[in-house]
Amino acid sequence: MGFDAGRQRRRGWLLTAFLVWHGVGMKFFGLLSALVIMVLVGGVAPARAQTPQAQTKRTYRNPIIDRIGPADPHVLKYDGRYYLYPTTDGKGYDVFVSDDLVRWEQKPKCYTDPRGGAWAPDVFHHAKGDGKFYLYYTVSRAPGVSGLNKVIGVAVGDGPLGQFVDKGNLADTAIDAHLFQDDDGTLYLYYVSLAGGFKIIVQPMADPLTKRGEPKEVIRPTADWERKKGAVTEGPWMLKRQGIYYLMYSGSGADGPDYAIGYATAKSPLGPFTKHPGNPIAKRGHGVFGPGHHCVVTGPDGRLWMIYHQQNSEQVGWKRFLALDPLWFDEQGVLHAKTTRGTDEPAP
Repeated sequence: MGFDAGRQRRRGWLLTAFLVWHGVGMKFFGLLSALVIMVLVGGVAPARAQTPQAQTKRTYRNPIIDRIGPADPHVLKYDGRYYLYPTTDGKGYDVFVSDDLVRWEQKPKCYTDPRGGAWAPDVFHHAKGDGKFYLYYTVSRAPGVSGLNKVIGVAVGDGPLGQFVDKGNLADTAIDAHLFQDDDGTLYLYYVSLAGGFKIIVQPMADPLTKRGEPKEVIRPTADWERKKGAVTEGPWMLKRQGIYYLMYSGSGADGPDYAIGYATAKSPLGPFTKHPGNPIAKRGHGVFGPGHHCVVTGPDGRLWMIYHQQNSEQVGWKRFLALDPLWFDEQGVLHAKTTRGTDEPAP
């Protein structure tokens, strides 16, 4: 009896140990299985990636090119890159290239002109036509001639970096050309005639080199802000939105702190144009002087951006630099602009 009782007790201990082990094992196996299932169906999330808010936001600060001098900028977007053509030394046109509108790399001159006095370039890519690039330049009438004795001409190149080859003059006693292509492919050359004052003219074009029909005056200086320092309307730039043509331009003297940007609207590229009652939409203030002579381009973010120049101070002169700031339409179709200097702003 003693031997059998001991054997029974040992069997009881073994059975208890087995049941404990079996219970723990099943729980462990169940937990492991549950974890595997949760991973497979996405119940256990992987380590969180860094959120955009936690990443360093890209910014820009004006001036976008850290030097005094460049002005009257034109920017062309081509094949995912941006090509900037400003007024610089008067001998011709330098090119600056960027992927983001913020960081710019200077390239060699794309065009030089022996007449000198090169101002305010405009470059058009004829993507719907021959694929060529057309540079509309403003230069002196002849070598050694100064002041406003200017002509507008056109030069042609195979790429945005040139070299551009001169094809002749398009307008005399004129400055600040801008070629606009409508949705139907029709071309219009806007420029400033200096004969009898600073008037903005539109010239229909048969092609980028050939005029069609007669030019027509569309804007002249009439508002107070356009006449603060001389009577000036210049630097035309055309936008089209929902069938409305927005002819943007600069007013007042370009060498003063009251130089500013406004616009007028029409239902046709030939006008008649009605000036916006809220003009100017970009003007001096908050450390910004003389914002003007701009262009507009779509940024990497898909929004509209204005590239323009500012005066370095409120002193009259030609100490200017290049700037970048947003431009936008509100729900009523009113155009708005922001101007900044020396502050970090969200980049395109």
